[in-house]
Amino acid sequence: MGQPTHAPDRPGWWRSAVVYQVYVRSFADGDGDGTGDLAGVRSRLPYLARLGVDALWFNPWYLSPLKDGGYDVADYRAIDPAFGTLAEAEQLIAEARERGIRTLVDIVPNHVSDQHPWFRAARAGGPERALFHVRPGRGAHGELPPNDWQSQFGGPAWTRLPDGDWYLHLFAPEQPDLDWSHPTVRREHEDILRFWFERGVAGVRIDSAALLVKDPLLPDFTEGRDPHPYLDRDELHDVYRSWRRIADEYGGIFVGEVWLPDAERFARYLRPDELHTAFNFAFLSCPWDAARLRAAIDETLAEHAPVGAPATWVLSNHDVTRTVTRYGRADTGFDFAVKSFGTPSDQALGTRRARAAALLSLALPGAVYIYQGEELGLPEAEIPVERIQDPVHVRSGGTDPGRDGCRVPLPWAADAPWAGFGSHREPWLPQPHDWASYAVDRQEADAGSMLTLYREAIAAREVFGGGPLTWLPAPGGVLALARADGHALCVVNFAAAPAELPAHSEILLGSGPLDERGRLPQDTAVWLRA
Repeated sequence: MGQPTHAPDRPGWWRSAVVYQVYVRSFADGDGDGTGDLAGVRSRLPYLARLGVDALWFNPWYLSPLKDGGYDVADYRAIDPAFGTLAEAEQLIAEARERGIRTLVDIVPNHVSDQHPWFRAARAGGPERALFHVRPGRGAHGELPPNDWQSQFGGPAWTRLPDGDWYLHLFAPEQPDLDWSHPTVRREHEDILRFWFERGVAGVRIDSAALLVKDPLLPDFTEGRDPHPYLDRDELHDVYRSWRRIADEYGGIFVGEVWLPDAERFARYLRPDELHTAFNFAFLSCPWDAARLRAAIDETLAEHAPVGAPATWVLSNHDVTRTVTRYGRADTGFDFAVKSFGTPSDQALGTRRARAAALLSLALPGAVYIYQGEELGLPEAEIPVERIQDPVHVRSGGTDPGRDGCRVPLPWAADAPWAGFGSHREPWLPQPHDWASYAVDRQEADAGSMLTLYREAIAAREVFGGGPLTWLPAPGGVLALARADGHALCVVNFAAAPAELPAHSEILLGSGPLDERGRLPQDTAVWLRA
């Protein structure tokens, strides 16, 4: 195929876009087999267009054994049969584009599936072994792993092959890490990028973007070691510079999944010849606290400013506890290390805060990512232990509930089987008994629903324009910001006492009602025209 046939993108569209994350397996089931699919997504494009989003980001839809939700890819150029076909994917990209909605695909460069042809050949002792980190073990008989690295999912990061050598996997054993020092690995991924850009995608989300390159000596891990043996190594930037040249050929964009505490190191990925944007996890993981959220916002804008990159604002995704549940807990931050079963949550409180957080995030300068179901106010679901599929649960020895609770299939129609997700078979993950109460058809008929709030906020968001943010004087526990040369304001009250509103000519939108004296109650946000 040649260059994509669609019209060129409006320059810089991604700098202020609202991007909707689609976890295909749980979005909508078009053929009724219990698994979401591309047919289901295509049938719901009118819903997504009405929501007002600019782009869809699809979690991996490629051929996969689904040992880690599709992040174990067996073939990047084929759609998994559970989801549909390559022709359907091309049709979906084109149909979405006709509605003004762009498509971003997810690339997983750190590792492949153990069913990928390369690894199957490597396991059999072929020359493809050079494409992975395969090493002899330590100990008298090679019975110990080559080093002490631990998997991100728990347990050792090494698994032994039948012939006695070991291979590295920073995630599950079914996800062997690629060796990015090998030119074949680099060429293959550059070809994969071209393959999808030629099919009309507008951009690529890069999974685990800071983990690709490893220290060739594979030393033991030492806390505080600099440079880190496999995180954020300088050689990575050469990879992304080569990728950027390809994206520029097609007018495509990148968003990187970059978890880094060092703001200066983070900003390096956003230099003009590397990635366009990167996810902002400081904001996502921040507790519901005025001072800490303001600091997270300031730090995010400050670390993006030197490289001229736009910030991204994310409240949840397919890996983290849903916002409504998290904000209703005693600890409202997010940390993978403290996830546990049975953590109590006040859902009414969490919902009130999630509504306010939606208005705050949509008022900030930059792009916003919305995870499917966030616009419905879905809570985290408690999955029965025997139905959990996430490998994180197993690798933790059963102590971590895993990530399936935020991946439960969406409710579309309150009175339909399985809340309208599919028609013939129970969904792949069980829906809670009250799931129908969150259904799209019920929320569309409710002027006060979370869905209505999101639709109205996305439609009204342009009032803030493209300019910078200015903080306004406000009482303790209140955040007040102005944009559009001071003509548009967002005020959020975190404090127990109701807050007086600043001078304004019009109330544009509120996450909840004002009190009887026109003041802003606790855990409520409002947009004002100054």
